[in-house]
Amino acid sequence: MDVKSAFLNGNLNEEVYVQQPPGFSDPKYSGKALRLKKALYELKQAPRAWNARLDQELKVLGFNRSVEEHDVYRRGTGSSLILVGVYVDDLIICGPDSKGIVAFKQQMKNSFDMSDLGLLTYYLGLEVKQKPREITVCQSAYAGKIVEISGMKGCNPVDTPMEQHIKLLPGKPELVANATKFRSLVGSLRYLVNSWPHLAYSVGMISRFMETPNSEHWGAMKRIIRCAAGTTKLRCRYVKGTHSKLVGFTNRDHVGDLEKRKSTSGVLFFYGGNMVSWSS
Repeated sequence: MDVKSAFLNGNLNEEVYVQQPPGFSDPKYSGKALRLKKALYELKQAPRAWNARLDQELKVLGFNRSVEEHDVYRRGTGSSLILVGVYVDDLIICGPDSKGIVAFKQQMKNSFDMSDLGLLTYYLGLEVKQKPREITVCQSAYAGKIVEISGMKGCNPVDTPMEQHIKLLPGKPELVANATKFRSLVGSLRYLVNSWPHLAYSVGMISRFMETPNSEHWGAMKRIIRCAAGTTKLRCRYVKGTHSKLVGFTNRDHVGDLEKRKSTSGVLFFYGGNMVSWSS
């Protein structure tokens, strides 16, 4: 669901005054200002005021905000469970009972002017496809933008994101090569890891050298981008399983960091046969 003109729903706790806007000024009160009752776009308080209003409305409807993730709300248990994910004025709603979700949507429409966008298909760069017993998630379009921004459109793709046995060391300040663009691309690649776990280790590796990247670090990053260009069809697939078993795997290298002499570990968790968490 999408809230229309979300920031206009925020209630102000401070006294805020504005000049009379052109076309709406009152000649009887020329030179006087107007006191705002609610937030307006461009006000620095507007995003916070809207978030506080939405938080209040959801709590009135019986939702509890997650302690770990403040943009996730929960109501009910079992078949009555409803989870709501919030990003500014967009709401992702999920739960096992479709009737309960429809009822919740109507409750939200009673409080705000909202649009029902139907099943989730695209959200913050994530492409989602839903079928009766499976959901797939990928970031093909987002990966394509990274390739284009990096100036590597039409590059030769590779199957692996990093060369075997590669050893990277910190760069020297006098050898820094366009650090700002390097950091920007690394940040974009880190977001790509949300649906492509095969890039997690290599992206984590080059993230260590964002302060003073040299030509070797650039080469390692370009290798990752070439891998992304060649694996755009890969997706995370979540299938409704017959069991709810949690299985985890972990591994680490031995003193892989040549500078600080530290080891790098990685973890991977499956729930019901579906990969749900990974890090490196």
